[in-house]
Amino acid sequence: MIALLEAQRAGLLRRQHWLPNIVSGAIVGVVALPLAMAFAIASGAKPEHGLYTAIVAGLLVSAFGGSRVQVAGPTGAFIVILAGITAKYGLDGLQIATLMAGVILLLLGMARLGSIIKFIPAPVIVGFTAGIGVIIWVGQWKDFFGLPAIADGHFHQKLWSLVQALPQLHPATTALALLSLLLVVFSSRIPKLERIPGPLVALFVATLLQALVQFDGVTTIGSAFGGIPQQLPTPRLPDVSVARVIELIGPAFTIAMLGAIESLLSAVVADGMAGTRHDSNQELIGQGIANIAAPLFGGFAATGAIARTATNIRNGGTSPISGIVHAITLILIIVLLAPLAVHVPLAALAAILFVVAWNMSEARHFARMVRRAPRADVAILLVTFCLTVFADLVVAVNIGVILATLHFLRRMASSVEVRANTEQELRQELAAQGLSRLPPGVLVYAVEGPFFFGAVENFEQVLASTHTDPGILIIRLRWVPYIDITGLQMLEEVAEDLHKRGVRVMMSGANERVHAMLEKAGLILLIGQSNYFKTFEEALKRCSELTDQAAERGQ
Repeated sequence: MIALLEAQRAGLLRRQHWLPNIVSGAIVGVVALPLAMAFAIASGAKPEHGLYTAIVAGLLVSAFGGSRVQVAGPTGAFIVILAGITAKYGLDGLQIATLMAGVILLLLGMARLGSIIKFIPAPVIVGFTAGIGVIIWVGQWKDFFGLPAIADGHFHQKLWSLVQALPQLHPATTALALLSLLLVVFSSRIPKLERIPGPLVALFVATLLQALVQFDGVTTIGSAFGGIPQQLPTPRLPDVSVARVIELIGPAFTIAMLGAIESLLSAVVADGMAGTRHDSNQELIGQGIANIAAPLFGGFAATGAIARTATNIRNGGTSPISGIVHAITLILIIVLLAPLAVHVPLAALAAILFVVAWNMSEARHFARMVRRAPRADVAILLVTFCLTVFADLVVAVNIGVILATLHFLRRMASSVEVRANTEQELRQELAAQGLSRLPPGVLVYAVEGPFFFGAVENFEQVLASTHTDPGILIIRLRWVPYIDITGLQMLEEVAEDLHKRGVRVMMSGANERVHAMLEKAGLILLIGQSNYFKTFEEALKRCSELTDQAAERGQ
C-alpha cells in the first residue's frame, strides 16, 4: 500500500501528529544539506544537483513509497558507481541512466519482485558496502588534505599516487578538515550542541572560519563550482536517443539493482526502529517514480537513506509528512541561503564523507563476521570486499552471489540423503501389514530432501552400490519437497534401466506438487499407474500380494 494512504488509514495525518513530524522533517532536512552536497561532489556532479536530488526523491518517495518513515535522497553507496558513470558519460549520461533505472525499479515493483533483497546473502551485502566505504574514504583524500590532482587509474594506482602526494598536503586545508572531522564525531558531547547534527556543526564552523579568515589555497564550493543557484531548476528532459539508451543500459541496471538493495535494506531498518511494516513492492515503485523524476529537475540517482531515515524516526517522525517537510526545508535553504555556500570548504565535506565511509564499512560487524562466520561465508565476504575495492562493484556482487549460490547448492546437495531402508527401520509399516520382514526380492530406497540436479550424484552412487538386482524396487518420495527436471530425468533413466533388467519399479508417498511433476514428465505412465502409490503402506501391501501370487504360481 502507498505509505501516504497507509498513514491516513492509521490516523497519522490528523492535526495532533503534525508538529512532531514537521519538527523531525526540518531536522532531517538540515542533516541532508551537507550530505547531499558532499555526495553530489563525490559523484562528479555539482553540489546543487545533490540538493535537487534530495528534494525531488525525498518528496516523491515519501508520497508514493512503501514505508511511511523512509527518507530518500543521494547516498554514499552510489558514489562509486555514479562517479564512474559521470567520468565516462558526463552528467547528461548519468541522468539518462538514472531515468532508465527508475523505469527498471518501477517494473520490478509492478512485477512484485520486492522480496529481491532476501536473495542477496549477508556476506555479499557486508562485503560490498565495506568495500564502498574504503573507496569513498580513499577518494576523499585529495579534498581532505588539499592534494594536487592525480591521474585516473585502478584503485591501487590511485592509492599509491595519493600516498606519494601526501608530503604536498596543504596545511590550512588539512587543519580545516581535521577540525571538521573532530566536530562531526565529537560535537554531540559539547554542552548545548547535543541536539545539533555533527555534520551541520562542522559545516557551519568550517564555513564561518573560511569566510572570516579567507585561507589562501583552500578550495571552496565557490572556487570550484561558482556557488549554488538561488532558485530551483526548470524541468528539462535529458537528450535521450536509442544509441544512448543502448550504451547506458548496463549502468542503468547497476543503479537499479543497488538502489533496490539499499532502499529495501533501509526500509527493513526503519521497520525495526519504528515498529512498522513496509510494502517492499510499493517501495520499489516509489523509488522508480523518484528516479524517473529526479533527472528531469537536475538530479541524479537516489535511494532510501538509512542514516536520514534513522534520524527521522529518532526525532519523532511517524508519517510521510516528515519526509515531505524535509524536502520543503531544503527548498527554503536553497532559496534563502544559497549565496552563503560559496564559502563552504570542500575539506569540510570530505571530513563528513570520512565519517560516512566509516559508518558504511561497518568495521566492527565486518570483523565479527570474519571471526564467527563459517569459512565459506568468510571467503565470500572477503572475495566480495576485495573485488569491490580492486575491480568493480557489479563484478563483486555478481561473483559474490554466484559463489554464495554454489555454496548453498553444495550444502543442499550434501543434505539430501538416499539410502536403503532396513527391515528394522520399517518394522512399524511391516507390522501394520501383518508382516515381520520384507517380502523376498523387495528392496526399499528412501529419498530425503529436495531431489534436484545437485543431488542426482548421490542417487546414482547409492543405486550403483546395489550388487544384486531385486525383483521389486520401491522408491519412497515422502520426504521430497521438490524435484527438478534433472531429478525427473534421473528417475526416468533409472526406471528404464531397471525395467530392461527385469526389475519392477514402484514409487510412493510423493506430495501433490511432486506427484504433479511426475505425472507431467510421464514417469507414472512409464512405470505404470498400478506401480504408483499414495502411501508406502499401499506399495508394501501390493508387494506382499505379488509375492503371494508368485508363490501360488510356483506351487
